[in-house]
Amino acid sequence: MEIQTFINFYLKIFFILTPFFVLSAFLSLTRDLQDLEKKRLAIKVTIAVMISSFVIFLFGKYIFELFGITLDAFRIGAGTILFLSALSMISDGNNTANRGSNHNIAVVPLAIPMTVGPGVIGVLLVIGAEAESIVERLIIGAALFLAVISVGIILYLSTGIKRLLGEEGLIIIPKITGLFVSAIAAQVIFTGIQNFLKLN
Repeated sequence: MEIQTFINFYLKIFFILTPFFVLSAFLSLTRDLQDLEKKRLAIKVTIAVMISSFVIFLFGKYIFELFGITLDAFRIGAGTILFLSALSMISDGNNTANRGSNHNIAVVPLAIPMTVGPGVIGVLLVIGAEAESIVERLIIGAALFLAVISVGIILYLSTGIKRLLGEEGLIIIPKITGLFVSAIAAQVIFTGIQNFLKLN
């Protein structure tokens, strides 16, 4: 049961981090860098994503309590934002960020908001608030850790992946990721609405 829960959360978090959309942006923003520089930048992005994701996951419950927001209301809001992000990937997956200074792009925009955007923040807040036991939080935490590492590996191997997939592959895969993300978003919204209707 624990293994199934781990796999479910790993896959969900991995897809909402939109790794192939981030890969497209990463390659666009680092096209003038040498391979070694890209790998160093990939490590910095991974660390930034890891820290921000765990802060959101661990302290989400207290944020709800502080602002008096119900979990189901946040589910609907977060799911809507995530769904809009998915639509953006599907309709415009090849439109990545504007290029900026190569020294300042690891945290912003690559880690935040490209990888950890509003939709991801919302879903991580909900997942963190939903986790009731220590064991469940540990399982989800391990899944989150592995998902972020997986995204980091994709960025670290970006040059080889680009050669393997080609330009067309880098256009198509973010759109496929967007379809998965839209399905996750729809489920989050549906759960929020269903629970809200039960309470009322």
